[in-house]
Amino acid sequence: MASAPETEAFTPEDIFILSGQSNMSGRGGVDKHNHWDAIVPPECCSDPAKIFRLSAHLNWEMACEPLHHDIDTKKTCGIGPGMSFANAIKDKMGAIGLVPCAVGGTALKEWGKGTHLYENMIKRARAAMHQGGKIKALLWYQGESDTLFKHRVETYKANMEKLIHNVRADLYMPFLPIIQVAIASGEGKYIEEIRRAQKRIDLPNVVCIDAMGLQLKEDKLHLTSEAQVKLGQMFADAYLTHFAATKHSSVHSSVKRSFFCCCLN
Repeated sequence: MASAPETEAFTPEDIFILSGQSNMSGRGGVDKHNHWDAIVPPECCSDPAKIFRLSAHLNWEMACEPLHHDIDTKKTCGIGPGMSFANAIKDKMGAIGLVPCAVGGTALKEWGKGTHLYENMIKRARAAMHQGGKIKALLWYQGESDTLFKHRVETYKANMEKLIHNVRADLYMPFLPIIQVAIASGEGKYIEEIRRAQKRIDLPNVVCIDAMGLQLKEDKLHLTSEAQVKLGQMFADAYLTHFAATKHSSVHSSVKRSFFCCCLN
C-alpha cells in the first residue's frame, strides 16, 4: 500500500495515541484470505486539512485507512476505530494527529516497560510532540490474547495499571487521559474475567468503554467495519464527555475513574 503524502514541517495540535492489539489496528473488511476489501465507510474518510497520522518513519502525513498499515505489518490491516474517532471530534479540536502503535496478537506482558512494543510506542509519542503538539489521550484496546491463560487474568489489572503509570511517567504527563475498551471477544475462555479486570482499573483519568454487543466478523474475534465505526464514535463520546474541557491544554486536574457505557442499537 502506498503511503499518503508527507506533510513538511507540520505538527498537529491535538495528538492521540492508538495502541493495543488487532481490534485497535483494525481488521474491518479483511476476509479469511487476509485480503482487505478497500471499502472505506464515510465516517472513516480522510480530511487532508484536519486529520493526520504519524508514519512508521515518524513523519506526519494525511491520515487514511488502513491507519496501521505500516505498523502492524505481519497481518493485513483494515478498518479500525481511529478514523471514525477523529472524524467525530474534529469540529471541536484543532488539527488532529493520530499515532498508530497497535500490533495484533500481542499480550499485555509484551507491552511492559523495556519491551520493543512499549519503547516504540513511547518513541512515537515523543516524536509526535517534538514540534509542539500536545497528547490529548491514549486510546487502548487490548486483552483478547490474555484470555488464553488463567495466570494472565490474575495479573491483568495490576499489569495494566503499571502500564498506565509507566506511560504517564515516561511522557511526563501524570494525568494523561486513558480511554480503554472492555473487550468483546477473545482467543481463550477467560473473556469475562479479563473484562472484569478491565472494568476494575481504578486510576484517575481512566475511562472504560464496553465493546460487548458490537458485531463481530465470522472469526468471532474481530470487529466488522460497521462495528469499528461505532467503536470510534464511542471513543469520541467518551473523550468529549470526560476530557474535552482540556482542549488546547494539558490535563492538570484529576478526573475520577469512571466506567462509560455507550448504548448500542
